[in-house]
Amino acid sequence: MDNLTYITGNYGKYVSVKEKFEKEGININYYKCDLDEPDVNDIEFISKEKARQAFAILQSPVFVADSGFYIDNYPNNPGYPGAFVKRTGISSNIDLLLDNMKDIVERSCYFLDCLTFFDGEEYYQFLGISRGSLANELRGHENKKAKSNLWYVFIPDNCTKTLAEMTDEERENRPDNRISATDKFIKWYKDDYKKTKLLIRTI
Repeated sequence: MDNLTYITGNYGKYVSVKEKFEKEGININYYKCDLDEPDVNDIEFISKEKARQAFAILQSPVFVADSGFYIDNYPNNPGYPGAFVKRTGISSNIDLLLDNMKDIVERSCYFLDCLTFFDGEEYYQFLGISRGSLANELRGHENKKAKSNLWYVFIPDNCTKTLAEMTDEERENRPDNRISATDKFIKWYKDDYKKTKLLIRTI
């Protein structure tokens, strides 16, 4: 039995990855907790610090996943909001975001994800990226798997729908050449980490 817990205050994040783990025969637990974020615009640093806090709470292997959102041509602040999605409140005020971007023609943006696993001895980090463009308006229906309201305005590359407009199948198989931090972690955890730990226990 896996003793692996995903700590997040966002239940949608847990729902969105739970099925992926189950398909690979990996059981994950969910623990709701909002962790403190360092005031640094560095998604890897933030994720590592939150994994440290998470382990201190549960004293068992944990992982956390954080996302930065980067708008290449945000007015007077390229790359905004970066790792500060939560503290800027950008995802809870999409109307303001769209208003600030209304005169911007080139609307490229991307999600940068960092998943950090900490087993009490070592930190392991996995990065993922999904590129696309910002829609001109909110599009899509309420979805319990939505990690943030940015799903309603983010159109992945080579797609015409926002993440929130897509079905689960469309979202999973979208042709945007994204790199999934969660998929990378699952493969490593199953193929490398678990086998190494099993080998150590049998020596």
